Amino acid sequence: MESRKASITRKTKETDITLTLNLDGTGISHIETGIAFFDHMLNGFARHGLFDLNLVCHGDIEVDSHHTIEDCGIVLGEAIKQATGDKKAIKRYGSALLPMDDALILCAIDLSGRPYLYHDAEYNVQRLGELDTEMIHDFFYAVSYSAMMNLHIKLIHGFNNHHIAEGSFKAFAKALDMAVMHEERLNGSVWSTKGVL
Repeated sequence: MESRKASITRKTKETDITLTLNLDGTGISHIETGIAFFDHMLNGFARHGLFDLNLVCHGDIEVDSHHTIEDCGIVLGEAIKQATGDKKAIKRYGSALLPMDDALILCAIDLSGRPYLYHDAEYNVQRLGELDTEMIHDFFYAVSYSAMMNLHIKLIHGFNNHHIAEGSFKAFAKALDMAVMHEERLNGSVWSTKGVL
């Protein structure tokens, strides 16, 4: 099977982003967003999903982190959608129950072609480094709607904000890796009674 790759560029008055994604990678990443904690989350996403991800974003972080994080989510979602193509012979569904010390995160994905986000994780600090914690929800919202996927993320339990955030990104990576895996028994067809996703 050919490597499934995507390259996206997006330039607005607020952000200038270039991104390449290989779903069939080995977890190699190069991330530069100007927000160190966000870079850390995306590096973890790439490593634990075994995705090769290169992302450079020049955003108006002097304003705040909002535009950079949301727009990176939009572009990553577009790349996932482009790289999965017609979604033939993929598992479509993926899930992960991921522990990270005190935090336990559930993530489930359906690459259905229908966007939806359920995100249930509370933070009791406003920031992690320079990342506004409220933007974690907005990032996953942007990814889910651009990729046209159902995405559910739920904190089962946990209290350390860093672990909750990092566990969420890693659980998302593991669930997505499962959803894009090749399923030989489908014989090249789409896993849907409709015949398309």
